[in-house]
Amino acid sequence: MIARKIDSFLEKFYKKTPRKALLLTGARQIGKTFSIRNFGKKHFKHFVEINFLENKEMRMLFEKASNAKDLLLRLSSIVGKDLVKGKTLIFFDEIQECADIATAIKFLVEEGSYRYILSGSLLGVELKDVRSIPVGFLDIKEMYPLDLEEFAFAVGVSPNVINALRNCFEKRIAVDELVHSQMMKVFNLYLLVGGMPEVVKRYKDTNNLQHVLDAQKSIVNLYKKDISKYDINHKLYIEEIFGLIPAELNSKNKRFVLKNLNEHFKFSRYEHSFIWLKEAGVALPTFCASEPKVPLVLSKSTNLFKLFSSDVGLLASQYDNQIQIKILNQETNINFGSIFENFAAQELHAHGFDLFYFNSKKQGEIDFLIEKNSEVIPVEIKSGKDYNRHNALKNVLGTNIYGIKRAFVFYDGNLKIKENVIYMPIYMMMFLKKDTDRKQLIYKLEIDALKG
Repeated sequence: MIARKIDSFLEKFYKKTPRKALLLTGARQIGKTFSIRNFGKKHFKHFVEINFLENKEMRMLFEKASNAKDLLLRLSSIVGKDLVKGKTLIFFDEIQECADIATAIKFLVEEGSYRYILSGSLLGVELKDVRSIPVGFLDIKEMYPLDLEEFAFAVGVSPNVINALRNCFEKRIAVDELVHSQMMKVFNLYLLVGGMPEVVKRYKDTNNLQHVLDAQKSIVNLYKKDISKYDINHKLYIEEIFGLIPAELNSKNKRFVLKNLNEHFKFSRYEHSFIWLKEAGVALPTFCASEPKVPLVLSKSTNLFKLFSSDVGLLASQYDNQIQIKILNQETNINFGSIFENFAAQELHAHGFDLFYFNSKKQGEIDFLIEKNSEVIPVEIKSGKDYNRHNALKNVLGTNIYGIKRAFVFYDGNLKIKENVIYMPIYMMMFLKKDTDRKQLIYKLEIDALKG
């Protein structure tokens, strides 16, 4: 079994929030259902699963039930299992197929007899008219493919090694050279296998990259079928955009160029299609920020963007078949920039960062900008020997009005520091996390002069 970070999240959620349900969202084939089943059977004496895609009759429960008690009575008669108060977790899967479930969950949670967890895909665009989320009764958690840290554990890297690497990252010290070279092998393998659980399992079971490639192509084809199934009006646009992601990332500037779709169409014509791919968890748009200042969202340009794949392994599978050997052999004459950057986008997204890059005719282009501890940090991703060449980074660091204190360069070498640029092994991106601790904002209003 492959351990996932979502496992500990589920445990904490159902201990700390007894009066709420949880909705787990994310792309198809990332392991949502498996993780929920494993958690439910391990932590609850009774576990009931209802799949609205496989069992369409179940939708009728929510259409005709008059209240929560009526619904639970209907439910218990159909599932054929005991629903024991306080000891039962009810799992509603593929909820995008049942428009009334999100509304009904409020009344079920209020009734209080059982715990609930929901899962679904393609929910962001509400293609099946899923009703609005009941605030206060349902939390939402997005799940992703395995990130690099999860993958490292899956292929046998010791937790002690990961902790030692984290210590090097935090204290800014070089990694032991033997450990570094071994971790680069893990990283290169991750570029090929990616984080889709079924693909990772296929690698672990066989060590056969052809079997890995077969599994990846099956998932890509499944995504294409989803496009044709769920969005009839825009499916041609979405198919074109989805098919162009590998080629556009392999171009010189990696930006998505609309004229490659149709020279006469503007972004507004395709906007829905890009939103569909993003909300379905299939693609990761990274928008251009015109200024590297906090908050980056204020300088976001919606018609200048890069479009990354949600999984680096799926991206690699769409290139030349020989790329697997080239990456594993670390051939220096090959440009792996698109795959390295896709890994970075995927890792940053999974760790809570909004995705931005910077581009200026005067100063140049920087791969990513992140907001951390209320400051903007430029991030460059280097895949070859020219990791010292980054004029845009120097220009931005030298512009006083931006107030940028430091920059990160992730590459295939070891950790070192040159002035205010920190060079780190590319695999150390697993430790780059968005701040999660919320500071208490206490403000007491003093208006004595206005009081009578």
